[in-house]
Amino acid sequence: MKDLYSIAVDVDTNLLRVGGELTFSTVNDILKQSQALFDPIKKLDIDLVNVTRSDSAGLVLLVEWIRSANQANKKIVFHNIPEQMLAIATASGLDELLPLQ
Repeated sequence: MKDLYSIAVDVDTNLLRVGGELTFSTVNDILKQSQALFDPIKKLDIDLVNVTRSDSAGLVLLVEWIRSANQANKKIVFHNIPEQMLAIATASGLDELLPLQ
């Protein structure tokens, strides 16, 4: 399942690059791998430019990252959110919740 997605972290810039599929079959693994990133930083930028496919589970992943960041008093910003994901967020009324840049 690892080939369905990719995660790369630039610790100098606190940039998390996520690529591939953000779907029901991948988001649990992605969430587990990313949880440790919230501890040592104050702000996390997440670049979604390489996401190739997303469903509602991908949006739930973003909401979970927001929740985790808020609980830890961290700032989180999403960059290059795919149109497919933004359409799901808009349809569900979550688009205003997402910190986008």
